[in-house]
Amino acid sequence: MFSLTNHLRIVFLVVALPYTGWAQAPAPEAEKMPAAEPAKKEEASKKDGKPEKEEPKEERKVVTEHSIMLNGVKVDYTATAGMLSLKNAEDKTTADIFYIAYTRKGVEDVAKRPLTFSFNGGPGSSSVWMHMGLLGPKRVKLRDDGFAVPPPYTLVENESSLLDETDLVFIDPVGTGYSRASKPDEAKNFFGVTEDARSVGEFIRLYITKHSRWPSPKFLIGESYGTTRAAALSGELLRAHRMNLNGIMLVSTVLNFQTIWGDEGNDLPYVLYLPSYTATAWYHQKLPKDLQAKPLQEVLKEAEAFASGDYNQALLMGSGLPQATRAKVVTQMARLTGLSEAFVAASDLRVSLSRFNAELLRDQRLVVGRFDSRYTSFMRDPLSNDAERDPSADAVFSAFASTFNHYVRNDLEFEEDRAYNILASVGKWNWNAENQFANVSGILAESMTANPFLKVHVSNGYFDMATPYYASRYTFSHLGVHPELLKNVTEDDYTAGHMMYLNLPDLKKQKEDLAKFIRSASGQ
Repeated sequence: MFSLTNHLRIVFLVVALPYTGWAQAPAPEAEKMPAAEPAKKEEASKKDGKPEKEEPKEERKVVTEHSIMLNGVKVDYTATAGMLSLKNAEDKTTADIFYIAYTRKGVEDVAKRPLTFSFNGGPGSSSVWMHMGLLGPKRVKLRDDGFAVPPPYTLVENESSLLDETDLVFIDPVGTGYSRASKPDEAKNFFGVTEDARSVGEFIRLYITKHSRWPSPKFLIGESYGTTRAAALSGELLRAHRMNLNGIMLVSTVLNFQTIWGDEGNDLPYVLYLPSYTATAWYHQKLPKDLQAKPLQEVLKEAEAFASGDYNQALLMGSGLPQATRAKVVTQMARLTGLSEAFVAASDLRVSLSRFNAELLRDQRLVVGRFDSRYTSFMRDPLSNDAERDPSADAVFSAFASTFNHYVRNDLEFEEDRAYNILASVGKWNWNAENQFANVSGILAESMTANPFLKVHVSNGYFDMATPYYASRYTFSHLGVHPELLKNVTEDDYTAGHMMYLNLPDLKKQKEDLAKFIRSASGQ
């Protein structure tokens, strides 16, 4: 999962391959994104001293018609699978973006019909996860609790699709899905926080313009790094296109990477991960009997109080922590994490994610998941210091890849022989700064201040160990906006992990929560 860049490890938030704990990387400035730069002029052949223009090409797309029953109502819709070209200042195509759009038929006033753009994260992930798990008209069939089923895999009607509330456009950024840069060696020009926001923002502008949707209430929904992209896009759309959004939906949020990337000199992630360790230990019955007897929410309140109080103070004091106080912290931390006091003490109170996932169920020779810590798998090496793999990734990746590749060609009739990159390696990602952590929360704060009607919904999973819920709490309590604007932020919690919607009860709840949010932010 990690690649070394300038001796810094970059974590892919939606790709869960074997990992070694927290990682750190350079980051963009938190307060403002750089102003949009004009496209660089390409070398062009000339006739009569003038650049030769590219011949216009028709947008490649396939439109099919379908219907689905949602809340007892038949919803007729069109599905469009297509490629939209991005062009530079010389009108030359720089990239082709693949998208799938679902629009409800029979809408009398499209100007009042909400339009939602969806993407996942990575960087390097296609949009397939929320498309085929949460929002779209079809979803991957798993067990009701979201756990794996044996192959072959199938799709079922998604009775919790948001298509009755909003039209949906799923975007695959350059390098993911079928989306590609026109020249392979120029793909790197799209791989960065600002570069990515600029290209996805241009796609959104083009789509809205071509389909006459400027009057529609407009929404973004992103997952994992997709939440980073959504926050960056809020600034890009406002600055470059003067486009105000009605709402942004953040699923498994990371805006400030200092909250999840731990290393020497940054103790914050240890504090913010601890409640998720508690949730995981509670789920796997590793806590003391008195804690196991309590509902999860009550146990988490105790963990949050300890994390923000005695534990935070102990990490702050470092080697100056008195031994008697240290002993008490070790005992309480072991009690709330299911780890032994000896292991906590030997870790100097700082247990990395990968070590926790390997240690919690070591006596059973099991490792727990990163995306969703409810999942477990067998360990090959019982003495491994770190988690060998992520069982929650192993459980679903093939199911989504297999079903989508069949669906796009057979149901949507879009034929393409190139590989659909469910998860792509996008190489070095430009975080736009040195000696900083990536932090786009300031961009979101500016967008909310410039557009005080902008609403934000945050979905957190208690068993999400990639973007822990307490880190999301921290980010929004440090957003730096006027207190009145914090009323525009809604947070909902779910009893699964990073992709909480894979758990059927959470899927139903999340549909209700997001539908309510969209209606409210649209003024309906």
